[in-house]
Amino acid sequence: MYWYTRKVAKKINSSAVMADAWHHRSDALSSVGSFAGILGARLGFLVLDSATSVAISIFIVKAGIDIFLETVRQLTDEACDDETVNKIYNAINKQQGVIKIDEVKTRKFGNKIYVDVEISADGEKTLKETHQIAENIHDTIEKEIAFVKHCMVHVNPYEE
Repeated sequence: MYWYTRKVAKKINSSAVMADAWHHRSDALSSVGSFAGILGARLGFLVLDSATSVAISIFIVKAGIDIFLETVRQLTDEACDDETVNKIYNAINKQQGVIKIDEVKTRKFGNKIYVDVEISADGEKTLKETHQIAENIHDTIEKEIAFVKHCMVHVNPYEE
């Protein structure tokens, strides 16, 4: 169950489902550990029962801490990983009319990503032309980058 649930959690990028996967793993390890402890005690190795109890407890505490830290990262608007940010930069650089990328900000919100982009374009272009550049960037990022919920694009006039 752990491997199946973990695969689904990664596919849909869900920390809640990943927490459930870790719950399945801790249940399995607890059962195996309990069996080993009981078997050891029945064979005369009484210390094995206590040792497996401590090992199981340490594993459960570690899994709990990992799940807690992941949740805190999501609640504090953690930025995206470098690979995702690089994909965003590449998507912007492919667009005609972009002279310079001034700033890219990302934040995770649950299993979604919000992106704020500032670019520089030719200040002599019309509002319609620069708006079209921004729309192209917006549409490309939302289409090409997985889990992007919304992309906001701000256009600055290029200054040398």
